[in-house]
Amino acid sequence: MDRRDYLARLAGVAGVGLAGCVTLPGSRVTGDDLPSVRNATTSNTSSPRPDGRLPRRGEVTLPVSRREMRSPLTRDHIPAIVDPVFGDDWDGLSLPDDSRAESTTLPGDAPVIGLTDGDRARAYPLRILDWHEIVNDTFGGPIAVTYCVLCGSSVVVDRVVGGSTTTFGVSGYLWRSDLVLYDRATESLWSQLLATAINGPLTGTELTIRPSSLTTWGAWSAEHPETDVLLPPPQSNTIRGREATFDYFIPKYRRDSPSVIGFGTDSNGLHPRSLVLGVAHGDAARAYPFETIRREGVVDDDVGGLPVVVTVAPGNTLVAYERRVERQTLHFSADGPSRLSAGATRWQRSTGAGVSGPQATHDLTRANDHPPMFWLGWSGFYPETSVYGEDAN
Repeated sequence: MDRRDYLARLAGVAGVGLAGCVTLPGSRVTGDDLPSVRNATTSNTSSPRPDGRLPRRGEVTLPVSRREMRSPLTRDHIPAIVDPVFGDDWDGLSLPDDSRAESTTLPGDAPVIGLTDGDRARAYPLRILDWHEIVNDTFGGPIAVTYCVLCGSSVVVDRVVGGSTTTFGVSGYLWRSDLVLYDRATESLWSQLLATAINGPLTGTELTIRPSSLTTWGAWSAEHPETDVLLPPPQSNTIRGREATFDYFIPKYRRDSPSVIGFGTDSNGLHPRSLVLGVAHGDAARAYPFETIRREGVVDDDVGGLPVVVTVAPGNTLVAYERRVERQTLHFSADGPSRLSAGATRWQRSTGAGVSGPQATHDLTRANDHPPMFWLGWSGFYPETSVYGEDAN
């Protein structure tokens, strides 16, 4: 089976077969309960461009009809967080009566989305985002921290649209197996990975993506000892109120477990839940599998004319930076587990910040828009992507 056939079959299964992965306890949606998408209508008032053509986002013609989306859940069935509360750690939080956890301490290996604003830092544990998928916050301005369980994709966006701050919720739709948000002001539908309105009055509007990291609580808090961390409900408020329905103190998912029944690896040896870092530049896109980069250590590469370096940073997270510094293309090597070096200059792997040497005043520029995600997510939006190392397979 070639990659395109594999992805086409995978998209069909993921849109329906994986819907149960995002249902909540006591309200699992079965195939017979799925709302009909054949009879759904497209609510969109966007106008064509001056040349008479519909707006586009990459290879996508907008608006995207709701007929192209899957609707396994009702709106706000997954309750977004709208009034987040933060602390130094989870110590001291009360366990639910039916919790199977032994401690409220957030383990060092717990995945978090990390975000910085100047000298401030915040961490958003996936143990919360697994259940809520969206956190509406204010940190260096109004933002939305989003996470799609199916694609393993985390995207942080500014939530100022047309000069006004909006609140995002979970629409209940999936498009290309990815989370679809809605804004409460206009009820437009937004693609998480495109960070673009794909249906509704704001169709074609793009959100500004904020740089973020997908790492572990241990690595993040070691690098940012003064960081705040998101506290779970009932401390934080949700779109449905301050309810403590879920057990946030044990992981909801095993992140290394297969979630697509009937699909193994494709011709590249990649499973839908294989972790990859994607880099797109111009018309080119390339996926870097975690296992390959961990084995090779530091990879110098080129994506559509953009020289990049890809490596694994503390916290077992993939990072990619441009290799051009002061108009010079550098060749990188490892300098211990937490640094990169090129010539006599050293940089931090996790942030790209200069450490020492003649070019240390120039921090490395990120080469990727999104943190690492599952192969299912990246390949769904970049079906023509190349895969680093596939020629050697």
